Amino acid sequence: MFDRIAPRYDRMNRLMTGRMDQRWRKELIRRLHIGDEDYVLDLACGTGDFAELARLETRHVVGLDFSREMLRGAQARRLAPVQLVQGDALRLPLRDGVITVAVSGFALRNFTSIPDMLVELARVLAPGGRLGLLEVDRPANPVVRAGHRVYFERVVPFVGGLLSDRSAYRYLPQSTVYMPSQDELVAMLREAGFARITKRRHAFGAAQSIMAVRQ
Repeated sequence: MFDRIAPRYDRMNRLMTGRMDQRWRKELIRRLHIGDEDYVLDLACGTGDFAELARLETRHVVGLDFSREMLRGAQARRLAPVQLVQGDALRLPLRDGVITVAVSGFALRNFTSIPDMLVELARVLAPGGRLGLLEVDRPANPVVRAGHRVYFERVVPFVGGLLSDRSAYRYLPQSTVYMPSQDELVAMLREAGFARITKRRHAFGAAQSIMAVRQ
């Protein structure tokens, strides 16, 4: 599915969020305080949005994704010196403790096992390593939540069907059911070995960024 939507993936992201997705990514990168001594992993990197931002702060960036076509999209951006790798988030081809910062954008709900993915991330992150996750969320305000539901469950699939892949953009809104609640995600992070967990809401609660530190 992600191979099919890769050619229009960036265009759809910008359209669906009014380009706010890039603003959220830039803010998260800034809050992670990346320096040239850091080794950054962009997990489920897609076409390389986070990797492109991270390489402005350090020469040491790896972008990993399961989809070959997404990686081809990243290659087209000419992201050198970013290293692009096709791989499985549950079996990362990285040594223990080699990464100091890990980021991932809008991917949590697509992993087959979020707890196992977090354990694997903790393995490759050095003690004190920082984690930044950007993901969809559920607005707390009932009026905003109702409007968000109409947009996400009806408008997004309709526009996605016109401009990209109808079945994929039906799945993507539906995939939010796989997102753990805030308390569940915090428990998963702690169980995997993360602490100092913080959350920031975006767009009236339609999106969230989560930061944590590897113990």
